Amino acid sequence: MDLKKPFDIDKDQYLDDLAFLVLRLGLGFGMLFGHGWGKLLKLFGDEPIQFMNFLGIGATASLALVVFSEVVCSIAIILGVFTRWACFFLIFTMCVAVFMVHFGDPFVKVEKGFLYLVGYMALFFAGAGWYSLDARLGRSH
Repeated sequence: MDLKKPFDIDKDQYLDDLAFLVLRLGLGFGMLFGHGWGKLLKLFGDEPIQFMNFLGIGATASLALVVFSEVVCSIAIILGVFTRWACFFLIFTMCVAVFMVHFGDPFVKVEKGFLYLVGYMALFFAGAGWYSLDARLGRSH
């Protein structure tokens, strides 16, 4: 690859797809190990579950939904399978985190959730890119 190439103004699908891969891997692994894994251990641990009941369905069910979103959907994003559906659930989860859990907090506490939200929205609109199982299975990428 020519060193000047990343700065060209010509459209290069290879670089776009590589950017989607980097975004998927960064968001997926960051959410999975930075947030989801701890909640998964909490869900299956021996301690009583104390968690925000954001849908009025109980703390355990709410935590289970967040674990689904942060663990299962993150793995789907890493693999690039059902990417838009996975992003949909993660966007919902990040909206709850940003606009309900941390509403009124200083921006420094909201910033991480906001950045995840923006990244998931970008993937939702753009798709997984060529380097994904969605592309290999012939689904929209």
